[in-house]
Amino acid sequence: MFESEIENDALGQLMDAAQQGDSAAYLELLRAVTPKIRHMAQRHRGFVGREVVEDIVQEVLLSVHQARASYDSSRPFIPWLVAIVRNRLADGARRYARTERREVLMEPTDVTFSELQANSDIDESDDEASSLHEAVRSLPEGQRRAIELLKLKELSLKEASAMTGASESALKVATHRAISSLRKKLGNEQQ
Repeated sequence: MFESEIENDALGQLMDAAQQGDSAAYLELLRAVTPKIRHMAQRHRGFVGREVVEDIVQEVLLSVHQARASYDSSRPFIPWLVAIVRNRLADGARRYARTERREVLMEPTDVTFSELQANSDIDESDDEASSLHEAVRSLPEGQRRAIELLKLKELSLKEASAMTGASESALKVATHRAISSLRKKLGNEQQ
C-alpha cells in the first residue's frame, strides 16, 4: 500500500507545506492518499458495498482535514494517517452493526393497491371536494361572495370591502354565517 520511507517522507513534507498554507501541496497530498485510503477501506469494509466504502473515504478525508494541525512534521506521516483510517473504519463498523441490528431490508412495494376498492379514500376526497363546492354554490349571494373573497381568494377584509362595497363588519358576519351553514350542510352529509 505505502511503498517506502521515501513516500512517507514525501507525504510528510506535503502535509508540512499544507500546514504552512500551501494549498497546492495540500491538494497533491489528498490526491496521493485518497487511493490508499480507498484501498484500506475496501480491504476492511468492502463487503458492505461501494457506497459505504466511498462514505468511509470521505469521512477519513474530512478527519484528515480537521486534524491536519495535529500532525507533527518530526514524526512519520503514514502512521498518523493509518490511525485516522482505523478510527473511521471502527466508527463505520459500529454504525453498520447498529443499522443491521435495527433495520430489515424489504423489496420495494407499490404505494397503492391494484384493487380499486382498496384505493377508495382517493375517490372519497374527490367526492368531499365536489360536495364542498356544491355547498358553497348553494349559499346566499352575500355569504357565497364573502367566502369566495376572504377564504378562497384569501383577500384581506379591507380589499374585499373595497371590492364589494360592503363594510368590513358585514363581511365578517357573512363569513361567520357562511361557515356555520357549511358546517351544518357538510356535517349532515357525512353522517
